[in-house]
Amino acid sequence: MNFQRERRRDEPEINLIPLIDVLLVIIIFLMLTTTYAKFSGLEINLPTADTEKQPEQPHEINVAVTVGGQVLVNKVPLLATDVTSISEALKRAGGNLVDPLVVINADAKATHQSVIDVMQAAQGAGFAHISFATQSPH
Repeated sequence: MNFQRERRRDEPEINLIPLIDVLLVIIIFLMLTTTYAKFSGLEINLPTADTEKQPEQPHEINVAVTVGGQVLVNKVPLLATDVTSISEALKRAGGNLVDPLVVINADAKATHQSVIDVMQAAQGAGFAHISFATQSPH
């Protein structure tokens, strides 16, 4: 005998509001705890110069840096390439010039460290004006 004839069956019901609440909490938690990748690279576009070559000025000190790291001050090669030796050579080349301009002619394949060493030596010698020589595009 079926005594439940008049009784209606309850349909199962899915309540979406608690599901949405839980998903929002999970999304907020993931957003707060995620570490974002920071790129430490620096994009550099090297300039080319289209101007005509300026004549040498008498208050310039020309420093050349070769591929092998050899440093030449006013076309005189240095035996040691450490910062103090370059600084002493720059002081000798500057002599009694008032605020000379240090022009760095670095080879395109010279190491970055050798150019930085020349810049530190110029700062140590008390020369504040530094310039880089460029070549015109072919």
